[in-house]
Amino acid sequence: MSLIRNVGTIGGLTAVSRVFGFARDMILARVLGAGLAADAFQLAFTLPNTFRRLFAEGAFSVAFVPLYSRALHGHDGQPGSEAAAEKFADDVLAVFVWVLVAFSALAMLAMPGIVWLLASEFQKIPGKFELAVTLSRVTFPYLTLISLVAMLSGLLNARSRFAPGAAAPILLNVSLIGAMGTAWYLNRGDDLFAAWSLAVGVSVAGVLQLAYLVVATRRAGVRLKLTLPKLTPEVKRLGVLILPATFGAGIYQISQLVDTFFATSLPQGSLTLLKLADRLNQMPLGIVGIALGTAILPMLSRHIHTGNRGEAQRLQTNAFEIATLLTLPAAAALAICAPAFVTAFFVGGKFRPEDGVIMAQIVVALVAGLPAYVIVKILNPGFFAREDTRTPVWTALASLIFNVLLNFYVVRQYGIVGLAAATACSASLNCLLLYIILHRRGWFHFTAKLAGRVLRQLIATAAMGAALWLLMPVLAPYFGASVFDRIWSLAVLVGAGMAVFFGAAYVVGALDPDLVAMLRRRRPKRDERDDEILEVE
Repeated sequence: MSLIRNVGTIGGLTAVSRVFGFARDMILARVLGAGLAADAFQLAFTLPNTFRRLFAEGAFSVAFVPLYSRALHGHDGQPGSEAAAEKFADDVLAVFVWVLVAFSALAMLAMPGIVWLLASEFQKIPGKFELAVTLSRVTFPYLTLISLVAMLSGLLNARSRFAPGAAAPILLNVSLIGAMGTAWYLNRGDDLFAAWSLAVGVSVAGVLQLAYLVVATRRAGVRLKLTLPKLTPEVKRLGVLILPATFGAGIYQISQLVDTFFATSLPQGSLTLLKLADRLNQMPLGIVGIALGTAILPMLSRHIHTGNRGEAQRLQTNAFEIATLLTLPAAAALAICAPAFVTAFFVGGKFRPEDGVIMAQIVVALVAGLPAYVIVKILNPGFFAREDTRTPVWTALASLIFNVLLNFYVVRQYGIVGLAAATACSASLNCLLLYIILHRRGWFHFTAKLAGRVLRQLIATAAMGAALWLLMPVLAPYFGASVFDRIWSLAVLVGAGMAVFFGAAYVVGALDPDLVAMLRRRRPKRDERDDEILEVE
């Protein structure tokens, strides 16, 4: 399959999920505001998601997909087979499921200590600490369920079936929207009841997502069996790869927990404002970054295993260009238009205008690192596809140390906005370190053609930024007015920004003609060479 087609599939479905997630957070802001119950739920939701990214989407996926792909497609001239891939997946599942259940059970027992480590300041507000502990115990089973979902998604990704894994998060957002609707219908206005409903909705979503992925794997002709756990050589090999990847992903997740710790030490509502602001940042990051990172790993692994270094370089170059083409204007637009988006989408109900002002400032700080967040997801597969899961550990560790040290200064001086800015700076450092190492090893280099294309993208982005800067004060009175005024004013803002950017990009040559042709091309009838032909030339 082509990189463009895979990214389009993953990105399109991820975009749908992000839209539902955006709607979820809009409703949450109006229902809970930025107070006690909102902070408690945000912490309870953060914990299983952090460990999910650590174990499932982080370390496990980057180690499992290349090994499963090798068992399925072969390696170093050795043929692969369905039987070998199925046996490997069964053996992994037999061990993985018990590790998850044991870890989740221990974490739920230790939850008061975990919450105390992250949010001891909650104890200063009556009932807040206890609510956070209870809600965290209700949401934590989601970790086991979604980790199994991640395994099944990785299995399907290795078979170039990206749609089910990309669509699964939609069920989470639908479940949480349904939970808030139920809470409003049964007991409107009660923050505690709404927080409880949301926590239950998280675990219900895990059940729905797992059921959906089980059906998807069966439709793909894969029927996993839960057998007695045994440490086969292949499972041990996976464990060897997972350990350093866990530390690498763990460093990033520890960084997120450090941010949570600092946020909970700030005035009440700071954690909620940070999480809501990150939703705006996650829109392009999730659609572009996750799509590119997910699509590139199995394809890159295949080129590297067959010794085709030229194709590996070309694949990462194309991914880099797509990433900057989409994230540079997105970052600039979000930074300039943050007050408009926050006011139009979030301010209302229990979410006050003064909360919106702070949230807009957080968005500006976060999106400064948006291109880096996405590019890291393109550079990391360059190591993972070569089964080098150690190097990203060291770059992530350096970034974590930098982030923590920076936080001690900026949080005291600039509060929650300083915390967001430190996150962006540390992500940029990690991106730079990863590229330097890839370049020195000869695994990926920034070509003159790519540099010229990115420079043209920056020129187009600057033209768009100037247009948005001029439009913002003209449309400002309408962003917080009626629903109709909010819709048309944002439509004008977004439409003008896109028109100026793509118009300028066309004039200065920021759009690669081959890339545009590939995006517009209809998929031809498949033949045995499609996997190579359909990658962007």
